[in-house]
Amino acid sequence: MSNLYRAISADGSAFAAVIDAKDIVSEIERIHKSSAVVTAGLGRLTIAASLMGYMLKGEENSITLRIDADGPTGQLMAVADYNGNVKSCVTNPVVEIPLNSAGKLDVSAAVGKNGTLSVVKDLGLREPYVGVIPLVSGEIAEDIANYYATSEQIPTVCALGVLVDTDLTVKAAGGYLIQLLPFASEQCIDVIEKNISQIKPVSALLADGVTPQEIADMLLAGLEPNELDTASPEYKCDCSRKRTEEILISIGKKELEEIAAEGKDTEVSCHFCGKSYVFTPDDITALATGASEK
Repeated sequence: MSNLYRAISADGSAFAAVIDAKDIVSEIERIHKSSAVVTAGLGRLTIAASLMGYMLKGEENSITLRIDADGPTGQLMAVADYNGNVKSCVTNPVVEIPLNSAGKLDVSAAVGKNGTLSVVKDLGLREPYVGVIPLVSGEIAEDIANYYATSEQIPTVCALGVLVDTDLTVKAAGGYLIQLLPFASEQCIDVIEKNISQIKPVSALLADGVTPQEIADMLLAGLEPNELDTASPEYKCDCSRKRTEEILISIGKKELEEIAAEGKDTEVSCHFCGKSYVFTPDDITALATGASEK
């Protein structure tokens, strides 16, 4: 089970959220059977969604992160609820490209550098909040930090990391967000910048057995951090047969009648978890009676 820990400085001017998300990203690899670089890229986006989702206030709130870029992975999407539970999908789960100049998985080349990051927050209002920004690098962490700076005017540091073993299993995965409130002093900023410069990458720390709480204490060292709360987010898909029926009904009566007339079973698979729902011609006909003309 994943472990999310949040802390705040004694004066309330700096906040840190850290997650060990190995179990979540392992589930991504299991469900999507993704290649190493896709596991790393989709894993990073999913970790960010979990951290951001846990910052939501209401039980019915959710957040969707979507990257549409020119890389071979195609679209990447992650959806999280207010508990940080998350699900994700990708257009092309298997992409093979050379390592980057540092000898590491080239997430930026797989995702693409030319495109957009969309952030959709469903806060239970009439219309969701939608923020769309150009990608900065395609490395994802920088793009998340840029989203906060551009769309929400919140100074943010974001680090996301996934270590994939030679057998494609996930060795370590996690990330952190640090955010500053408007009244944060220059001294506070200097302390955090120094702390960040002195610690290893987050995936390396987690691989070494360092806990999210210990990482948060490193990030806020010198600022007397206090625990805010902890959580155990999961990879969790909320698909169901009823929801699938609603999607089928939405395509309209005429098309459903045409599908039923083919006389074959219809199988609908969930992009997030791979679960399949089978509908017989009689099932489709019954759904058509409740569908509107289109």
